[in-house]
Amino acid sequence: MRIDELDHRIVAQLLEDGRASYAQIGDRVGLSAPAVKRRVDRLRADGVITGFAAVVEPAALGWTTEAFIEIFCTGATSPDEIYSSIRKHPEVVAAYTISGDASALVHVRVRDIQHLEQCLERLRREDNITATKTAIVLSRLIGRPIDAPAS
Repeated sequence: MRIDELDHRIVAQLLEDGRASYAQIGDRVGLSAPAVKRRVDRLRADGVITGFAAVVEPAALGWTTEAFIEIFCTGATSPDEIYSSIRKHPEVVAAYTISGDASALVHVRVRDIQHLEQCLERLRREDNITATKTAIVLSRLIGRPIDAPAS
């Protein structure tokens, strides 16, 4: 997959405003709307752009508590097996395999501590999860959106 400078600029525009029209993006990057659409279609087909989503303020939905949970799994549990165990939990907003003792690090958003406890209990019932270690977020110091990498 080959991405040129115009592709980078188009992606940067979409990251800044995912609702911008092809014409608006074209005005900003110096292309026609149809040319931007062709490039966006190619970027989607190539897997560079994997989707579009609304970014919602979690507190507006009442999900004001965040935590990071280290999960420990049985034996040599593969990333696919870990994914299968945690993907069905709606509180999970991100998950990573990591180095160190834990098998993975899971970021969750919940309503409150009681909801966090329920989420932890459900995670611990997964067959391949043997233990968890939780750190509750007290305040977010930096929460940057993902930007297009500098070329």
